[in-house]
Amino acid sequence: MTSTKIAVIGGSGIYDIEGMQEAQWTTVQTPWGAPSDAILTGRLDGVEMAFLPRHGRGHVHTPSSVPYRANIDALKRIGCTDVISVSAVGSFREEMAPGDFVIVDQFIDRTFAREKSFFGPGCVAHVSVAHPTCPRLSDACETAAKASGIKTHRGGTYLAMEGPQFSTLAESKMYRANWGADVIGMTNMPEAKLAREAELCYASVAMVTDYDSWHPDHGEVDVTRIIETLTRNADKGRDLVRRLPGLLGADRAACPHGCDRALEYAILTQPDARDPDMMAKLDAIAGRML
Repeated sequence: MTSTKIAVIGGSGIYDIEGMQEAQWTTVQTPWGAPSDAILTGRLDGVEMAFLPRHGRGHVHTPSSVPYRANIDALKRIGCTDVISVSAVGSFREEMAPGDFVIVDQFIDRTFAREKSFFGPGCVAHVSVAHPTCPRLSDACETAAKASGIKTHRGGTYLAMEGPQFSTLAESKMYRANWGADVIGMTNMPEAKLAREAELCYASVAMVTDYDSWHPDHGEVDVTRIIETLTRNADKGRDLVRRLPGLLGADRAACPHGCDRALEYAILTQPDARDPDMMAKLDAIAGRML
């Protein structure tokens, strides 16, 4: 049995956790550079919490410039066990309307300008991301959302695009009709992959702000309307986060789905062939195995 430490990575619209006790902003150094910002740490209902603004306070990082590896390393380094990603998305489904939340369980990764792994030459590892989110953590997010009165959809495929531009009409129609995606965003990849490599439970709460550009009655994405919906969604998101400590509890057993043991059979490089410099960089991420 270990102690729970819940990390929330806030996307557009959510920039803190209200009601945290002993709250302080902590600067964390990582071998992968600086995270997006300092991390707000404290307690909520007796459970340790951490909050990291994905784009930095003031929204200074584009989706492509977010230092994803540094962010996940920093959260692991300070002892986080569970990561909840909260982000804004467009919807490809009529029933997933602006203002609704989707508890994502699958991803299609269309990003191309980002470092996607902690491992590489000197230490090769292959983790499974067949099921990239943690069902236990997703259950808690769904329960919290419904208790907050949020219309919530359990399960959905998130298409991660590079951005920063929104989709063309042709792309939007293709992702919806041919690829089977349910929502589209710019930030959950490689975040989810890196969380799996770091043996962290990961759940994605997608807050729908628009219908992308496919919907015949809504036209192209309008940033003004997105911000209006974001503002409303942010209050819902903060209420969801406030309920998580009570659902997850302060004591934490091993993940029943094995998220915290993802590296068990993933590292292929033999010990005598591993690069010492790479090993030093992996001290927080893979220290349990190395």
